[in-house]
Amino acid sequence: MHEKTTFLRPGALSMLLAGLLCLGACRDTGEGDYVNVSGKIFVFNYRIAEATYLLTLAKLRPLPDGSMLETTFENPAGGDPMVVRQKIWLTMEKITVESPPVKCVKANRKYKVSMRVEDANGKLLQTIERNMISDTDQSVMPDKPLVVGPFYDPNPDKESTGNPSAACPT
Repeated sequence: MHEKTTFLRPGALSMLLAGLLCLGACRDTGEGDYVNVSGKIFVFNYRIAEATYLLTLAKLRPLPDGSMLETTFENPAGGDPMVVRQKIWLTMEKITVESPPVKCVKANRKYKVSMRVEDANGKLLQTIERNMISDTDQSVMPDKPLVVGPFYDPNPDKESTGNPSAACPT
């Protein structure tokens, strides 16, 4: 028995080469998201009696020079939301954004966070909306810092003045 081996037909070879050239020509079209949320958490710093939102963003593609990130955090205590604006440096692969200290975080409640990525001229490049949920109630925190100063000295005024969550909305 004699077997005949056929590798490629002449037309198939040209199609294969054309396909490889098309794959090599694929590039970033300049469309799609610039960043995505890679982490989000409420941070409860028991030592200094402070809670904050903390989000980490991962870059998906390069941002224009001078880009800004504006993050709006729902205020758990009610009232106006908190806004943080920060420059996005070109060399940053991960972007971290932290809220100012917050009060009245309740466990298992949704809190809204909105982000806007803008270029240097204020043109909107991307928006991100997320809900954050804490598994811990802020009432476990002391009402005053346990330590003060850069060396974490014991707080001389650490006597409790009552329940800090008593003034929080229900």
